[in-house]
Amino acid sequence: MMPFETNVTDLDAIGLRRSRRKYLSTPMTQRTVDYLKSEITKFNQDSGLSIFLLEDGSQAFNGITKSYGMLKGVRSLIVLKGASSDAHLKEKCGYYGERLVLDATKLGLGTCWVAGTYNRKDPVFKCDDDEEVICVITIGHVEEEKSMGEQLTHKLTHRKTKPASEFYSLHHFDEKAPEWFLRGIESVMKAPSAVNSQPVHFVFDKLKHQITAHVSGKRPTDLIDLGIAKLHFEIVTGGTFALGNGGNFYHENYKNDFS
Repeated sequence: MMPFETNVTDLDAIGLRRSRRKYLSTPMTQRTVDYLKSEITKFNQDSGLSIFLLEDGSQAFNGITKSYGMLKGVRSLIVLKGASSDAHLKEKCGYYGERLVLDATKLGLGTCWVAGTYNRKDPVFKCDDDEEVICVITIGHVEEEKSMGEQLTHKLTHRKTKPASEFYSLHHFDEKAPEWFLRGIESVMKAPSAVNSQPVHFVFDKLKHQITAHVSGKRPTDLIDLGIAKLHFEIVTGGTFALGNGGNFYHENYKNDFS
């Protein structure tokens, strides 16, 4: 149960979420920490991951050489890690990490996906021999509006969002894509991705009766972004994706649109 009442849904949170890089010194309440930890425990059980909440991981971001000046006031982190042998490790970290990001958004907290601008060798990230840290999510209280520095960083590090038509391809269609599919694509357009690269492409093939989601794999973060994008699409449409690059989408209510 949420530590306070909120009418914000997952769909609302997709629209409200913004990457935040400057954090206030106000710590999260114990009720909030307990709630996040309970969600993490549940997601770890579902996924086989070893996600954990680090209440004070600030030392991994101390100094401009570690954070490149892009993150300030960082204290708490969600550390996304799991077994190195898991073929879907990065995708799972993206999927379940974004579930936690949306939970944090509903709690009024700020978050930011961080794949590289932190000290991976810091002892706080120590793993078992068969595990690896994929990335982290900073989390904490933020000002209601982005600071000037955050706005500038956003402009410097993000590309413009691609038009919706570049997020998907239609094969063997005589008409436009159904509205539910386009709503799913709209939610994917709001998904975070490394430097806003937006690498995930959806293919709706009527002849094969399937929708699949793909990344080229050129970037080390592509599979993380695949998991995030799949989650956004699922939340809006109510369906589910199989794991993997090119994994199939399924939804009982929309099966007629696949024939």
